Amino acid sequence: MADIVKMLGVVFDNDSGSGYSSGEVVSGHVLMELSAPTRIKALKLYATGFGRVCWMDGSGSQSSGALSIFQLRNLSQCSEEREYLRLSETLLEATGDDGLILEAGRHEIPFELELPQRPLVSSFSGKHGSVHYSVKAVLQRPQYHDLHVCRELLIISHVDVNSPELVCPVSESNEKMVGCWIFASGPVSLNVKIERMGYSKGEAIPIYAEVENCSSRLAMPKAEIYQIQTYKTRGKTVTHKQVVASVRGSHVPSGCSVTWNGKTLKIPPVSPSVLNSDILKVEYCLAVIVQVPGARKLKVELPVVIGTTPYSGFGSRSLGVISGFSTGWLPLTLPDTPEAPPSYADVVAEEELEQRRPVVSPPQWTDVPERQLDGWAFPYIQEFRFQPPPVYSEVDPNPVDGRSVFSV
Repeated sequence: MADIVKMLGVVFDNDSGSGYSSGEVVSGHVLMELSAPTRIKALKLYATGFGRVCWMDGSGSQSSGALSIFQLRNLSQCSEEREYLRLSETLLEATGDDGLILEAGRHEIPFELELPQRPLVSSFSGKHGSVHYSVKAVLQRPQYHDLHVCRELLIISHVDVNSPELVCPVSESNEKMVGCWIFASGPVSLNVKIERMGYSKGEAIPIYAEVENCSSRLAMPKAEIYQIQTYKTRGKTVTHKQVVASVRGSHVPSGCSVTWNGKTLKIPPVSPSVLNSDILKVEYCLAVIVQVPGARKLKVELPVVIGTTPYSGFGSRSLGVISGFSTGWLPLTLPDTPEAPPSYADVVAEEELEQRRPVVSPPQWTDVPERQLDGWAFPYIQEFRFQPPPVYSEVDPNPVDGRSVFSV
Protein backbone atom coordinates (compact mmCIF):
# COMPACT_ATOMS: atom_id res chain seq x y z
CA MET A 1 0.00 0.00 0.00
CA ALA A 2 1.28 3.43 -0.89
CA ASP A 3 2.62 5.58 1.97
CA ILE A 4 0.09 8.05 3.28
CA VAL A 5 2.76 10.79 3.41
CA LYS A 6 2.48 12.09 -0.14
CA MET A 7 4.91 15.00 0.21
CA LEU A 8 7.54 16.31 2.63
CA GLY A 9 9.60 19.41 1.87
CA VAL A 10 11.46 22.41 3.27
CA VAL A 11 10.86 25.96 1.99
CA PHE A 12 12.87 29.07 2.98
CA ASP A 13 11.27 32.48 3.24
CA ASN A 14 14.38 33.96 1.62
CA ASP A 15 14.41 31.84 -1.51
CA SER A 16 16.11 34.40 -3.79
CA GLY A 17 19.47 32.65 -3.67
CA SER A 18 21.27 35.51 -1.92
CA GLY A 19 22.14 33.24 1.01
CA TYR A 20 22.50 33.81 4.76
CA SER A 21 25.37 35.05 6.91
CA SER A 22 26.41 34.92 10.57
CA GLY A 23 23.81 36.13 13.07
CA GLU A 24 20.88 36.02 10.61
CA VAL A 25 17.69 34.02 11.13
CA VAL A 26 16.88 31.24 8.69
CA SER A 27 13.09 31.12 8.54
CA GLY A 28 10.64 29.10 6.51
CA HIS A 29 8.25 26.19 6.88
CA VAL A 30 8.11 22.45 6.47
CA LEU A 31 5.49 21.29 3.95
CA MET A 32 3.73 18.02 4.56
CA GLU A 33 0.82 16.52 2.64
CA LEU A 34 -1.04 13.49 4.03
CA SER A 35 -3.57 11.28 2.27
CA ALA A 36 -5.07 10.06 5.57
CA PRO A 37 -4.90 10.88 9.28
CA THR A 38 -1.41 9.99 10.54
CA ARG A 39 0.05 9.40 13.98
CA ILE A 40 3.53 10.91 14.46
CA LYS A 41 6.08 10.96 17.26
CA ALA A 42 7.93 14.13 16.29
CA LEU A 43 8.94 16.46 13.49
CA LYS A 44 12.49 17.72 13.97
CA LEU A 45 14.72 20.14 12.08
CA TYR A 46 18.53 20.03 11.85
CA ALA A 47 20.96 22.57 10.35
CA THR A 48 24.49 21.33 9.78
CA GLY A 49 27.59 22.56 7.99
CA PHE A 50 30.86 20.75 7.19
CA GLY A 51 34.06 21.47 5.34
CA ARG A 52 35.69 18.47 3.68
CA VAL A 53 38.87 18.04 1.64
CA CYS A 54 40.04 14.83 -0.02
CA TRP A 55 42.56 13.85 -2.68
CA MET A 56 44.80 10.91 -3.58
CA ASP A 57 48.46 11.48 -2.82
CA GLY A 58 51.36 9.36 -4.12
CA SER A 59 53.52 8.60 -7.13
CA GLY A 60 50.54 7.52 -9.17
CA SER A 61 48.55 10.70 -8.52
CA GLN A 62 50.75 12.62 -10.96
CA SER A 63 50.51 10.04 -13.71
CA SER A 64 48.32 10.79 -16.73
CA GLY A 65 47.79 7.23 -18.02
CA ALA A 66 46.74 3.89 -16.55
CA LEU A 67 48.22 3.21 -13.11
CA SER A 68 50.45 0.22 -12.46
CA ILE A 69 50.04 -2.09 -9.47
CA PHE A 70 53.11 -0.51 -7.88
CA GLN A 71 51.65 2.98 -8.29
CA LEU A 72 48.29 1.91 -6.87
CA ARG A 73 50.02 0.51 -3.78
CA ASN A 74 51.76 3.83 -3.21
CA LEU A 75 48.56 5.86 -3.36
CA SER A 76 47.28 7.30 -0.11
CA GLN A 77 44.13 9.24 0.62
CA CYS A 78 44.50 12.65 2.18
CA SER A 79 41.28 13.80 3.80
CA GLU A 80 40.15 16.18 6.51
CA GLU A 81 36.82 17.39 7.85
CA ARG A 82 35.67 20.35 9.92
CA GLU A 83 32.26 21.01 11.46
CA TYR A 84 31.12 24.61 11.11
CA LEU A 85 27.44 24.46 12.10
CA ARG A 86 25.11 22.24 14.13
CA LEU A 87 21.65 23.44 15.16
CA SER A 88 18.44 21.56 15.94
CA GLU A 89 14.82 22.38 16.69
CA THR A 90 11.76 20.26 17.49
CA LEU A 91 8.75 21.54 15.54
CA LEU A 92 6.14 18.93 16.58
CA GLU A 93 6.30 16.32 19.34
CA ALA A 94 3.82 13.92 20.92
CA THR A 95 3.17 14.50 24.61
CA GLY A 96 1.71 11.08 25.47
CA ASP A 97 2.10 7.46 24.49
CA ASP A 98 -0.70 7.72 21.94
CA GLY A 99 1.32 10.10 19.79
CA LEU A 100 0.18 13.16 17.87
CA ILE A 101 -2.45 12.69 15.16
CA LEU A 102 -2.30 14.92 12.06
CA GLU A 103 -5.37 15.17 9.86
CA ALA A 104 -5.27 14.39 6.16
CA GLY A 105 -4.42 17.25 3.87
CA ARG A 106 -1.67 19.86 3.55
CA HIS A 107 0.27 21.09 6.60
CA GLU A 108 2.72 24.00 6.85
CA ILE A 109 4.83 24.05 10.02
CA PRO A 110 6.89 27.27 10.41
CA PHE A 111 10.43 27.31 11.79
CA GLU A 112 13.19 29.78 12.71
CA LEU A 113 16.87 28.96 13.14
CA GLU A 114 19.27 31.67 14.33
CA LEU A 115 22.77 31.30 12.95
CA PRO A 116 25.66 31.84 15.39
CA GLN A 117 27.37 35.22 15.59
CA ARG A 118 30.84 33.78 14.99
CA PRO A 119 32.14 33.93 11.40
CA LEU A 120 31.03 31.06 9.18
CA VAL A 121 32.99 29.79 6.19
CA SER A 122 31.25 30.53 2.88
CA SER A 123 29.65 27.70 0.92
CA PHE A 124 32.00 26.44 -1.76
CA SER A 125 32.53 23.45 -4.04
CA GLY A 126 35.94 22.87 -5.63
CA LYS A 127 38.14 20.24 -7.19
CA HIS A 128 39.38 18.58 -3.98
CA GLY A 129 36.96 19.80 -1.35
CA SER A 130 33.82 21.70 -0.43
CA VAL A 131 32.01 23.60 2.30
CA HIS A 132 28.39 22.48 2.45
CA TYR A 133 25.46 23.51 4.68
CA SER A 134 22.01 21.94 4.78
CA VAL A 135 18.69 21.97 6.61
CA LYS A 136 17.07 18.56 7.15
CA ALA A 137 13.52 17.84 8.31
CA VAL A 138 12.92 14.43 9.93
CA LEU A 139 9.42 12.97 10.40
CA GLN A 140 9.26 10.26 13.08
CA ARG A 141 6.27 7.88 13.17
CA PRO A 142 5.46 4.82 15.30
CA GLN A 143 6.18 1.49 13.56
CA TYR A 144 7.57 3.24 10.48
CA HIS A 145 11.01 4.25 9.32
CA ASP A 146 11.84 7.91 9.69
CA LEU A 147 11.19 10.08 6.66
CA HIS A 148 13.56 12.94 5.97
CA VAL A 149 14.11 15.63 3.39
CA CYS A 150 17.25 17.76 3.00
CA ARG A 151 17.61 21.25 1.56
CA GLU A 152 20.91 22.99 0.82
CA LEU A 153 21.57 26.15 2.83
CA LEU A 154 23.71 28.80 1.15
CA ILE A 155 26.03 30.58 3.60
CA ILE A 156 27.92 33.75 2.63
CA SER A 157 30.75 35.06 4.81
CA HIS A 158 30.79 38.77 4.01
CA VAL A 159 34.09 40.31 2.92
CA ASP A 160 34.07 44.12 2.95
CA VAL A 161 36.18 45.46 0.08
CA ASN A 162 36.16 48.90 1.75
CA SER A 163 38.50 47.79 4.55
CA PRO A 164 41.75 49.83 4.67
CA GLU A 165 44.00 46.97 3.60
CA LEU A 166 41.92 46.36 0.46
CA VAL A 167 41.63 49.93 -0.89
CA CYS A 168 45.36 50.58 -1.32
CA PRO A 169 46.97 50.50 -4.79
CA VAL A 170 48.96 47.42 -5.76
CA SER A 171 51.83 47.48 -8.26
CA GLU A 172 54.47 45.12 -9.57
CA SER A 173 57.07 45.10 -12.33
CA ASN A 174 59.17 42.51 -14.10
CA GLU A 175 61.69 42.29 -16.90
CA LYS A 176 63.35 39.53 -18.87
CA MET A 177 65.94 39.19 -21.60
CA VAL A 178 64.68 37.48 -24.74
CA GLY A 179 67.27 34.95 -25.92
CA CYS A 180 70.61 34.28 -24.28
CA TRP A 181 74.33 34.71 -24.84
CA ILE A 182 75.11 35.84 -28.38
CA PHE A 183 71.52 35.13 -29.44
CA ALA A 184 70.00 37.70 -27.06
CA SER A 185 67.65 40.04 -28.89
CA GLY A 186 66.89 42.53 -26.11
CA PRO A 187 64.80 42.94 -22.93
CA VAL A 188 61.04 43.10 -22.48
CA SER A 189 59.77 45.00 -19.43
CA LEU A 190 56.34 45.06 -17.82
CA ASN A 191 54.93 47.46 -15.20
CA VAL A 192 51.43 46.86 -13.81
CA LYS A 193 49.30 48.72 -11.28
CA ILE A 194 45.69 48.50 -10.05
CA GLU A 195 43.97 51.11 -7.90
CA ARG A 196 42.90 48.73 -5.11
CA MET A 197 43.03 45.09 -4.04
CA GLY A 198 39.36 44.50 -3.13
CA TYR A 199 36.59 44.07 -5.71
CA SER A 200 33.19 42.42 -5.85
CA LYS A 201 31.79 40.16 -8.54
CA GLY A 202 30.39 42.04 -11.52
CA GLU A 203 32.90 44.90 -11.12
CA ALA A 204 35.45 45.73 -13.80
CA ILE A 205 39.10 46.02 -12.76
CA PRO A 206 40.87 48.97 -14.48
CA ILE A 207 44.39 47.81 -15.35
CA TYR A 208 47.23 50.30 -15.76
CA ALA A 209 50.16 48.65 -17.49
CA GLU A 210 53.14 49.58 -19.61
CA VAL A 211 54.86 47.08 -21.90
CA GLU A 212 58.19 48.03 -23.44
CA ASN A 213 59.49 45.67 -26.11
CA CYS A 214 63.19 46.19 -26.82
CA SER A 215 63.59 42.74 -28.32
CA SER A 216 63.59 41.84 -31.99
CA ARG A 217 60.38 39.81 -31.67
CA LEU A 218 56.67 40.56 -31.44
CA ALA A 219 55.19 40.73 -27.91
CA MET A 220 51.56 39.84 -27.15
CA PRO A 221 50.12 41.06 -23.79
CA LYS A 222 47.00 39.75 -22.06
CA ALA A 223 45.41 39.84 -18.60
CA GLU A 224 43.78 36.99 -16.69
CA ILE A 225 42.04 36.47 -13.35
CA TYR A 226 43.02 33.24 -11.62
CA GLN A 227 41.10 31.39 -8.93
CA ILE A 228 43.52 29.56 -6.64
CA GLN A 229 42.07 26.73 -4.53
CA THR A 230 44.34 25.50 -1.71
CA TYR A 231 43.58 22.35 0.28
CA LYS A 232 45.45 21.33 3.43
CA THR A 233 45.44 18.22 5.60
CA ARG A 234 47.96 16.60 7.95
CA GLY A 235 50.82 18.78 6.83
CA LYS A 236 50.18 18.22 3.11
CA THR A 237 48.95 20.79 0.62
CA VAL A 238 47.55 20.61 -2.88
CA THR A 239 46.68 23.58 -5.10
CA HIS A 240 44.33 23.91 -8.06
CA LYS A 241 44.57 27.00 -10.28
CA GLN A 242 42.11 27.96 -13.01
CA VAL A 243 41.39 30.97 -15.22
CA VAL A 244 37.99 32.59 -14.65
CA ALA A 245 38.29 35.70 -16.88
CA SER A 246 40.70 37.08 -19.47
CA VAL A 247 41.22 39.96 -21.91
CA ARG A 248 43.79 40.47 -24.68
CA GLY A 249 45.69 43.58 -25.67
CA SER A 250 47.23 44.79 -28.91
CA HIS A 251 50.49 43.35 -30.20
CA VAL A 252 53.66 45.26 -29.32
CA PRO A 253 56.08 45.42 -32.28
CA SER A 254 59.83 45.32 -31.81
CA GLY A 255 61.25 48.56 -30.43
CA CYS A 256 57.83 49.89 -29.36
CA SER A 257 55.88 50.26 -26.12
CA VAL A 258 52.19 50.02 -25.32
CA THR A 259 50.31 51.57 -22.40
CA TRP A 260 47.06 50.30 -20.86
CA ASN A 261 45.39 53.38 -19.45
CA GLY A 262 42.69 51.62 -17.42
CA LYS A 263 41.96 48.59 -19.62
CA THR A 264 39.02 46.84 -17.95
CA LEU A 265 38.62 43.18 -17.06
CA LYS A 266 35.18 42.25 -15.69
CA ILE A 267 34.91 39.87 -12.75
CA PRO A 268 32.50 37.00 -13.52
CA PRO A 269 29.96 35.65 -10.96
CA VAL A 270 32.48 33.62 -8.96
CA SER A 271 32.55 32.58 -5.32
CA PRO A 272 33.89 35.20 -2.89
CA SER A 273 37.32 34.72 -1.40
CA VAL A 274 37.43 32.09 1.39
CA LEU A 275 40.12 33.12 3.85
CA ASN A 276 38.85 31.91 7.26
CA SER A 277 39.25 28.13 6.97
CA ASP A 278 42.31 26.14 8.00
CA ILE A 279 41.74 23.31 5.49
CA LEU A 280 40.44 25.17 2.43
CA LYS A 281 41.25 28.56 0.94
CA VAL A 282 39.93 30.31 -2.17
CA GLU A 283 42.08 33.19 -3.39
CA TYR A 284 42.29 35.25 -6.56
CA CYS A 285 45.03 37.06 -8.45
CA LEU A 286 45.26 39.28 -11.49
CA ALA A 287 48.02 38.23 -13.90
CA VAL A 288 49.29 40.35 -16.78
CA ILE A 289 51.24 38.17 -19.19
CA VAL A 290 53.46 39.10 -22.13
CA GLN A 291 54.00 36.23 -24.56
CA VAL A 292 57.05 36.34 -26.82
CA PRO A 293 57.36 33.67 -29.53
CA GLY A 294 60.25 31.31 -28.84
CA ALA A 295 60.79 32.56 -25.27
CA ARG A 296 59.34 32.08 -21.82
CA LYS A 297 56.41 34.35 -21.10
CA LEU A 298 56.84 37.39 -18.88
CA LYS A 299 54.29 37.53 -16.06
CA VAL A 300 53.28 39.86 -13.23
CA GLU A 301 50.75 38.70 -10.60
CA LEU A 302 48.83 41.01 -8.26
CA PRO A 303 46.69 39.67 -5.38
CA VAL A 304 42.95 40.37 -5.62
CA VAL A 305 40.26 39.77 -2.99
CA ILE A 306 36.71 39.12 -4.22
CA GLY A 307 34.31 40.42 -1.59
CA THR A 308 30.57 40.65 -1.10
CA THR A 309 30.19 44.31 -0.10
CA PRO A 310 30.40 46.68 -3.11
CA TYR A 311 33.02 49.39 -3.17
CA SER A 312 31.61 52.67 -1.82
CA GLY A 313 34.51 55.04 -2.50
CA PHE A 314 33.68 58.50 -3.84
CA GLY A 315 35.13 59.49 -7.19
CA SER A 316 37.82 57.77 -9.15
CA ARG A 317 41.35 57.23 -7.96
CA SER A 318 42.60 56.41 -11.43
CA LEU A 319 44.32 59.79 -11.91
CA GLY A 320 46.41 59.33 -8.79
CA VAL A 321 47.35 55.85 -9.87
CA ILE A 322 48.45 57.08 -13.30
CA SER A 323 50.42 60.08 -12.11
CA GLY A 324 52.47 58.10 -9.61
CA PHE A 325 53.23 55.21 -11.94
CA SER A 326 55.33 56.31 -14.88
CA THR A 327 56.49 59.48 -16.55
CA GLY A 328 55.14 58.23 -19.85
CA TRP A 329 51.55 58.31 -18.61
CA LEU A 330 49.01 61.09 -18.69
CA PRO A 331 50.13 64.09 -16.60
CA LEU A 332 48.16 65.74 -13.88
CA THR A 333 45.69 68.42 -14.97
CA LEU A 334 47.16 71.93 -14.85
CA PRO A 335 45.26 74.74 -13.12
CA ASP A 336 43.11 76.94 -15.34
CA THR A 337 44.94 80.18 -14.42
CA PRO A 338 48.73 80.13 -13.90
CA GLU A 339 50.02 81.71 -10.72
CA ALA A 340 52.50 84.61 -10.86
CA PRO A 341 56.07 83.73 -9.77
CA PRO A 342 57.36 85.19 -6.47
CA SER A 343 59.11 88.55 -6.58
CA TYR A 344 62.88 88.61 -6.65
CA ALA A 345 63.02 90.44 -3.33
CA ASP A 346 61.21 87.56 -1.64
CA VAL A 347 63.82 85.12 -2.85
CA VAL A 348 67.15 86.95 -2.50
CA ALA A 349 67.68 89.79 -0.03
CA GLU A 350 69.28 93.03 -1.24
CA GLU A 351 72.19 92.76 1.23
CA GLU A 352 72.94 89.24 0.01
CA LEU A 353 72.87 90.41 -3.60
CA GLU A 354 75.32 93.22 -2.94
CA GLN A 355 77.55 90.92 -0.93
CA ARG A 356 77.65 88.27 -3.64
CA ARG A 357 78.01 90.67 -6.58
CA PRO A 358 81.50 90.01 -8.04
CA VAL A 359 83.99 92.74 -8.87
CA VAL A 360 84.50 92.65 -12.61
CA SER A 361 87.88 93.56 -13.97
CA PRO A 362 88.64 94.20 -17.64
CA PRO A 363 89.54 91.08 -19.50
CA GLN A 364 93.19 90.44 -20.28
CA TRP A 365 93.11 88.73 -23.62
CA THR A 366 96.78 87.91 -23.61
CA ASP A 367 96.88 86.47 -20.08
CA VAL A 368 93.88 84.06 -20.10
CA PRO A 369 93.07 81.38 -22.65
CA GLU A 370 89.88 82.14 -24.58
CA ARG A 371 87.87 79.07 -23.46
CA GLN A 372 89.04 78.72 -19.86
CA LEU A 373 85.92 78.52 -17.63
CA ASP A 374 87.43 80.27 -14.63
CA GLY A 375 89.05 83.01 -16.71
CA TRP A 376 87.78 86.41 -17.71
CA ALA A 377 84.31 85.18 -18.78
CA PHE A 378 83.49 83.60 -15.40
CA PRO A 379 82.83 86.92 -13.54
CA TYR A 380 80.33 87.91 -16.20
CA ILE A 381 78.48 84.65 -15.64
CA GLN A 382 78.49 85.21 -11.89
CA GLU A 383 77.23 88.74 -12.38
CA PHE A 384 74.02 87.57 -14.07
CA ARG A 385 73.52 84.72 -11.59
CA PHE A 386 71.73 86.87 -9.00
CA GLN A 387 70.00 89.30 -11.34
CA PRO A 388 66.19 89.59 -10.95
CA PRO A 389 64.01 87.67 -13.40
CA PRO A 390 61.99 89.48 -16.12
CA VAL A 391 58.91 91.38 -14.96
CA TYR A 392 55.81 89.13 -14.95
CA SER A 393 52.66 90.41 -16.61
CA GLU A 394 49.31 88.72 -17.20
CA VAL A 395 48.68 90.99 -20.21
CA ASP A 396 50.97 90.85 -23.23
CA PRO A 397 52.20 94.38 -23.97
CA ASN A 398 52.44 93.41 -27.66
CA PRO A 399 49.24 91.45 -28.32
CA VAL A 400 48.98 89.33 -31.45
CA ASP A 401 45.85 89.98 -33.56
CA GLY A 402 44.41 92.08 -30.81
CA ARG A 403 44.44 89.24 -28.28
CA SER A 404 46.13 89.45 -24.92
CA VAL A 405 47.97 86.36 -23.71
CA PHE A 406 50.00 85.50 -20.65
CA SER A 407 53.60 86.53 -20.97
CA VAL A 408 56.80 86.64 -19.00
